[in-house]
Amino acid sequence: MQIFNNTSRIIITCNKRLSPYLQQEVSDLGFYSDRVFATGVELQGTLRDCIRLNLNLRCASQVLFSIKKFAATNPNELYKELVEIHWEQLIPTDGYFTITSNVDNPNIKTSLFANVKVKDGIVDRMREITGSRPNSGPNLDKTVFHLYWKENIAEIFIDTSGETLAKHGYRKIPGKAPMLEALAAATIMATKWDKKSPFVNPMCGSSTVAIEAALLATNRRPGLFRDNYAFMHLVGYDKGMYESERQVLFQQIIEAKELLVIASDISADAVNISKINAAAAGVEHYIRFSVGDFETTEVPEGRAGVVFFNPEYGDRLGVESELQETYARIGDFMKKKCKGYTGYIFTGNLELAKKIGLKASRRIEFYTSKIDCRLLEYDLYAGTRNKTSTTENA
Repeated sequence: MQIFNNTSRIIITCNKRLSPYLQQEVSDLGFYSDRVFATGVELQGTLRDCIRLNLNLRCASQVLFSIKKFAATNPNELYKELVEIHWEQLIPTDGYFTITSNVDNPNIKTSLFANVKVKDGIVDRMREITGSRPNSGPNLDKTVFHLYWKENIAEIFIDTSGETLAKHGYRKIPGKAPMLEALAAATIMATKWDKKSPFVNPMCGSSTVAIEAALLATNRRPGLFRDNYAFMHLVGYDKGMYESERQVLFQQIIEAKELLVIASDISADAVNISKINAAAAGVEHYIRFSVGDFETTEVPEGRAGVVFFNPEYGDRLGVESELQETYARIGDFMKKKCKGYTGYIFTGNLELAKKIGLKASRRIEFYTSKIDCRLLEYDLYAGTRNKTSTTENA
């Protein structure tokens, strides 16, 4: 139990370019960030704090709690430091653990070798102290430790998350090339949406964006959809700590009766998958689904909301030449049917985006898989505008 009250360095990792939105989440939870970097946020806290962070964060990947930081130039020095750690106070002797790592050391050709040295240090220490050892392997569903080793400085962390937090747990059927939940949440956070006005998502696919919008508007956190974290398998874990934090998740849900999220797709299968996933997330009654070409999508008049497109952009799904007409039609749709709204297009192909025929007021950088992406923002004024402001390329 004592380990859960000790204060140490916490590193919350995230996918590239999500750290500004992760920092905002951390701040909203009442924590102060000591450092923000390209793929994460650093702060001080306890393992009890890690429980709360795991349950609440939408943009995070892992929540890491530092055990020890030390100098190590080679595997033998790494091992000597590791056998001094009181692993018997962290892992049950009949438990299971796995090692992950991020290694950049000239004496290590493969991170797998470093993982083995960490495992050996843990096992040898526990055999000496307890006379037995826990099992180990690749699964992330029990106790997990993470090694960060850069040049001659190493740090060992408790990975309190285990399986990544970037997948929020409600998506029962992924559909075709779905957007990662953490990325979807961050892109919505980057918009000007007030979480009250209509959120329109044509070409919705499996509706990750539409569902995340409904989750954000109703303050439903990812911890509602998951019941196993790596912190649960540490010595001293008190289930009451977790249950009290999880109860807060239910108490803070907002029943937004006026909320309207509209999601459409030309594929009936995609819409059926969307309905299943929305039901699993508990937000199906907030989303109005329809099947049809995006040009038939309902856009409520007189209510300045957000229209959000995540079209194919050639590298994975569509052929670029075939998509040029689609992007031009998207631009026409926003100009004609979305007046008064703010439009957003998430794309990894800025050449295709030029076919939209509108001038982007903002270009927000994101990254998905190995593709450099932009969330393009368009002010779709209801009144007349100067021609040069509405016909320039994105």
